[in-house]
Amino acid sequence: MNPQFMDPGQGGYGQGPPHGYGGPPQQGYGMPPQGGPSMGQRPPGPPGQGMYNGNVSQHGPSGHLGPPASKAGMPPQPGYGSPGPVQNGPGLGPQGDQFSQRASPMHRPPGPSQFQAGPPGQHGTGQRGPPPSGVINQLPNQMASMNIGGGPPRGGMQPPGMQQPLGSPGQRPPMQGAQQHQMGPPPPTSMGMGAPPTSMGMGAPPSSMGMGAPPTSMGMGAPPTSMGMGAPPTSMGMGAPPTSMGMGAPPTSMGMGAPPTSMGMGAPPTSMGMGAPPTSMGHPPPMGMGAPPSSMGNQPGMGAPPTSYGMPPSSMQNQMPPPPGHNAMGGGMSGGPPMGMSGPPPRGMPSGQGPPMGQYGQQGAMGQSGYAGAPVPHPGMHQQPGYPGQHPGMNMGMSQPQQPRRLDPDQMPSPIQVITDDQKANSGVFQTAQRGTVPPLVTTEFVTQDQGNANPRFIRSVMYNIPCTNDMIKQCHIPIALTISPFARLQPGELPPPLVDLGEMGPVRCKRCKAYMCPYMQYIEGGRRFQCVFCGAATDVPPEYFAHLDHTGRRVDCYDRPELCLGSYEMVATKEYCKNGVFPKPPAYIFMLDVSYNSVKSGLVELLCSRLKNDILVNLPKETGAAESEIRVGFVTYDKVLHFYNVKGALAQPQMLVVSDVNDVFLPLLDGFLVKLSESEAVIDTLLAQIPQLFADTRETEICLGPVIQAGLDALKAADCAGKLFVFHTSLPIAEAPGKLRNRDDRKLLGTDKEKTILAPHDNFYTKLGVDCVSAGCGVDLFLFPNSYIDVASIGEVCRLTGGQVYMYKYFQCEDPKLGDLDGERFMSDLKNNINRPVGFDAIMRVRTSTGIRPVDFWGNFYMSNTTDVELATVDTDKAISVEIKHDDKLNEEEGAYVQVALLYTSINGQRRLRIHNLSMNCCTQLADVFRSCELDTLISVLSKKAVKDALSVPPAEVREKLINSCAQILACYRKNCASPSSAGQLILPECMKLLPCYANCLIKSDAVQAGGDVSTDDRSYMMHLVSSMPVSASHVFFYPRLMPLHDLDVDSTSMPPLVRCSAERLKDTGVYILENGLSMFMWIGMNANPDWIHKVFGVQSAAQVDIDKGQLLELDNPMSIRVRGIIAKINQERHRNMKLTVVRQRDKLEPWFMHYMVEDKGSNGTSSYVDFLCHIHKEIRNLLS
Repeated sequence: MNPQFMDPGQGGYGQGPPHGYGGPPQQGYGMPPQGGPSMGQRPPGPPGQGMYNGNVSQHGPSGHLGPPASKAGMPPQPGYGSPGPVQNGPGLGPQGDQFSQRASPMHRPPGPSQFQAGPPGQHGTGQRGPPPSGVINQLPNQMASMNIGGGPPRGGMQPPGMQQPLGSPGQRPPMQGAQQHQMGPPPPTSMGMGAPPTSMGMGAPPSSMGMGAPPTSMGMGAPPTSMGMGAPPTSMGMGAPPTSMGMGAPPTSMGMGAPPTSMGMGAPPTSMGMGAPPTSMGHPPPMGMGAPPSSMGNQPGMGAPPTSYGMPPSSMQNQMPPPPGHNAMGGGMSGGPPMGMSGPPPRGMPSGQGPPMGQYGQQGAMGQSGYAGAPVPHPGMHQQPGYPGQHPGMNMGMSQPQQPRRLDPDQMPSPIQVITDDQKANSGVFQTAQRGTVPPLVTTEFVTQDQGNANPRFIRSVMYNIPCTNDMIKQCHIPIALTISPFARLQPGELPPPLVDLGEMGPVRCKRCKAYMCPYMQYIEGGRRFQCVFCGAATDVPPEYFAHLDHTGRRVDCYDRPELCLGSYEMVATKEYCKNGVFPKPPAYIFMLDVSYNSVKSGLVELLCSRLKNDILVNLPKETGAAESEIRVGFVTYDKVLHFYNVKGALAQPQMLVVSDVNDVFLPLLDGFLVKLSESEAVIDTLLAQIPQLFADTRETEICLGPVIQAGLDALKAADCAGKLFVFHTSLPIAEAPGKLRNRDDRKLLGTDKEKTILAPHDNFYTKLGVDCVSAGCGVDLFLFPNSYIDVASIGEVCRLTGGQVYMYKYFQCEDPKLGDLDGERFMSDLKNNINRPVGFDAIMRVRTSTGIRPVDFWGNFYMSNTTDVELATVDTDKAISVEIKHDDKLNEEEGAYVQVALLYTSINGQRRLRIHNLSMNCCTQLADVFRSCELDTLISVLSKKAVKDALSVPPAEVREKLINSCAQILACYRKNCASPSSAGQLILPECMKLLPCYANCLIKSDAVQAGGDVSTDDRSYMMHLVSSMPVSASHVFFYPRLMPLHDLDVDSTSMPPLVRCSAERLKDTGVYILENGLSMFMWIGMNANPDWIHKVFGVQSAAQVDIDKGQLLELDNPMSIRVRGIIAKINQERHRNMKLTVVRQRDKLEPWFMHYMVEDKGSNGTSSYVDFLCHIHKEIRNLLS
């Protein structure tokens, strides 16, 4: 044994395992194919090693989610191929365990008193008590028991309520997740019969109100009290539907007290193509006045029935029977009181039906659990057909059309529940030793310990178990794709990739495929050669790199060299990796400021010149340990001519040189244009003080842009260095010069087949300019301050191709005498973050894969001159690139699949380096294994980048249709191949993809994919540019925003408030909420918010007095104000750019803008609610299966 492994106290290179490099890997990790005691296996290190050497237990760390890899010659680890823990669900038998068999009585959560509604079913065997005689067919073709993969979450924890069998009618589970926001006594359920609906995810039948006690209006003979908060209640289109319980009392009106907005949030779901036209959307009437008159039409918020699943909606005006072919199962649910019908059921109706024979709560293969999609009648209850709006006692015995049912959104899979469960199960340390381990969600706070696979912040895969054949990929319709953020921001406690300098020898590589040395390479012939894991070729080890092997076949210096034990590391490149064989110079930054009338008037010129030196230039990035930054800076101002400045340190005053020939722009000076801050500090101070005075009286409104970028590019070329241009620009470049643009804005084209004409660049001038910039290593960041159309689609091409970024501040106003700072602080904060963040210049990225798979498609903001190399003039922490991988041969289940991402770049001190990230994944022959190892957030990020690219070439309807088809085909494949047999009426979702319909709908509704009426052409182009390069952490919150209550904060806590689902129904009019999506931040204040809270935070007496034009909160000296401001500051700190706070009062003119982000509700532009979309997807799945 090498003595370096015996002393836990030693660390560093060459003396025992350094603190930090990956601990001994798991069994089967990186093993050579020889039999016997594996050559690739190191005995576990002693306890007490540092972070890199963290000891991994035999069965993998606690957070590991997948089966451990097993190499040839190794005994399989426990759990792999045997009934052990499974990644995304419980252990499986041949068909999966029956849920009802797993739920023993002792595991049942305490339920409230039972509704005395017939004999309860027998739990424990899946039986539900005998149905009454005469009942044969229970359910029509509905989403009868939506079977949405419950199964324990990835960490193995059971969600609350999951163990309760569904056999006991009338039982209610404890409150869960987002159901806890309702106030007052619980409203009665309203499913058209007297029983609560079956729970949609937790295996227990919760009442639709999420409360534990029975409703107040159960057969008491008196109408229950209203449950609102004083104001008219919200429409009930999205919430738990109230029902008359069939006990003689009208239902209470439900809701949170606020009327629905004009945007139709909370209207009943439309049919989404389920065989009938959508219900009409009217303005909601006041509730609580009994049944509405039947002439009112189907209106949200009252008793009108939403359209149902698999049934046509009946209309109040046209009382036509349903078309033939519906309710194909005969008896089915032939009516029942319409939803929200006020009044008791008439007497003399036929007795109710027994529970359905479908799979309620049975655990199918892959861990599905029963979600009741439609209300289920219970034994002993009464049902009757009828129309919405009928009064108690009306004769309803005649033949009537069937009434639709609606799903309770509380029973849908909840993003908040999934995020919360993963945070509980997978926070803490995530170790990467084991091949194919699914990482925690991007929303989970965790610290990665690199033990041979890259930190998931650097590289995330859509799946960690790759199908062995292309046929399986075609069958499951899930792309093999990666999202790569080479410079991703790390969490405190995570070590940056260490730098390896091998001197003149340079990086060690495979002679055939040129892959770089990594932990997966296998040493043979006593360490004299290594076998490449990517192509299989054997390469001689350079003599100066040679080391002996230990008894396990690993090099004795394995833990002294980062490239042999870590998933991510950097290597110093030699001259062969540099342009023209010459080492590069340190990069330069050029600040190019528009000094036209608009720029001066808005305060931009004054603001930037006053703060550029002290806030920005002093924060120029520098190498760790360096005294000062090596980056040189230059300054240009422009309107329709260009002004260059000589700021050489020897000068007493800066010199201005004007270039007026913009058609043939040239660089008027070389020496003195690009300088180090420390050498020319006084001259730069003088220049920044003089610029606002020089242009204070300008009346120039015409500006150019093309020559400005060309001049910056020429300056970097002349200085023979890479760098970045910071262009501060205010209006459409209409001056006579190259790159002149005309106003081609036509918002009416958005959403039509012609929208691609205004979303694509006007011509190829800026595209060609971008390509020239990339070849010279010149990145461009555009800071736009438009008051009108500026053609982001055209000028943004330069940023897209160079890996740069666009920032947009519409109607920028630095500050207002009355309101104080408006946009200035936000802009300066963004500029400061941009300058501060880690960045690489003149970069080329290549993705290498093991035999059998290859990268084929790339999405993001970059340029490719060939099919393999991604070229980026700059790359930073906020950029991600997505790569799709396809099969070109069959994979071997034993060997696994490997990916290496190599980024060659110039560092901020001018050193040429390689940054390498490695990832190993399992291979499988079963589709169930694929679905168990998927990462949904990454899939949505990849689909969004594809959709944005498609939007430039195909009609918007086709883009949406592709997304819907992808979603339906993935879920249909799971249903067909992985789920246990069940009735066609069930919707069955895999555990790790149960939010796919929710997120797919959010993506389709997004402003980047489908712009609504309020989104301008520039906004749409700007969103598309952002989404193209978003890392997974940013795209997740962009499509499903964070909504948090602020009215019940614990002022002593430091953690963030609990999340709330994005639906208007979740908002109380007594509450205050903050919403953010990485770009916008809103604070919504209910009309009846606590005056004391308002006074503490805003310093006024009531919500009506709050000044909603101020972009920031007052700094008041009380714990609540400090806590609220702290939360806003923390949100901005987590995001890539500073968000302006917009205060929105309930029922204010800005409220529709806020409601646009309630992504689970219907959109103002006619987009579906979550409930509707789920129904539509279910219909599509059934069409695919039939």
